[in-house]
Amino acid sequence: MRRSASIPARINIIGEHTDYLDGLALPFTCDARLVLRATASESTSGDPTIVALWEEANGWPATLEVESTIPIGAGMSSSAALCLAVVLCAQGEMKPMRACLEAQRIEHKILNTPCGLLDQMAMMFSEKDRACLIDFSSPSVKTVELPKDWLFKLIDSGVRRELSATSFGSSRSDAELQKHAHDENQRVLEALHAKPPQLGRLLNASHQGLVALGVSHPKVDAHVERLQSTPGVLGARMMGGGFGGMILVLVEGAHVLPETAIVRSSEGGFLEELLE
Repeated sequence: MRRSASIPARINIIGEHTDYLDGLALPFTCDARLVLRATASESTSGDPTIVALWEEANGWPATLEVESTIPIGAGMSSSAALCLAVVLCAQGEMKPMRACLEAQRIEHKILNTPCGLLDQMAMMFSEKDRACLIDFSSPSVKTVELPKDWLFKLIDSGVRRELSATSFGSSRSDAELQKHAHDENQRVLEALHAKPPQLGRLLNASHQGLVALGVSHPKVDAHVERLQSTPGVLGARMMGGGFGGMILVLVEGAHVLPETAIVRSSEGGFLEELLE
């Protein structure tokens, strides 16, 4: 038996640090992908971390090989992609939400990452040319069309972080967390009907909210400020769990920041199976 799972990277437009606060988020997925291939064998072999995840997911004896174009530690959720790929290959076809919950469980257990469900749900429910409006209070997903004039680019801040080694919750009061969730939820709702200039202002405000929450980084903040002041940039913010990674930039045209390509949306994660 051979199985192959292909999982896309997640781009979160707005709605950061809301998944564990029963809030809202608006992500989509892009062309960067992680592919896990599992081939039946007498014993399980592969990278030790992948083997540990595989065994936790009750995988069968297999040779495990991974190829990925998702950058690690860049706020595009390479770890969630890996865990979803492991779950799908190990357990086969299943309902998307069950796959999300199982991937979250093994990520908590093996990678010690206290993640919510934003990444997994975006990766499993996304459709090409559409974004996911996720309501984590249910949780539920509704896909919405991505406006053609929402043009995004990703700029690498050059700052890398390891979420399992970062902690901010203990320094934030419940009132502060709830205020962040309330403000970010409002920005998500406003974004649904926003023209590009308004969306840019919402991205800028979202970044300031993440700074106030204590999950940003001085070097990232300086980079964001430079981008925000660049002609043709409508808005920019840190993306992902925080402490480094990619910066999401909304531009008025492909000519802005010409060395970087426009981010294109992609289909969600899927499993292929070949019986021999």
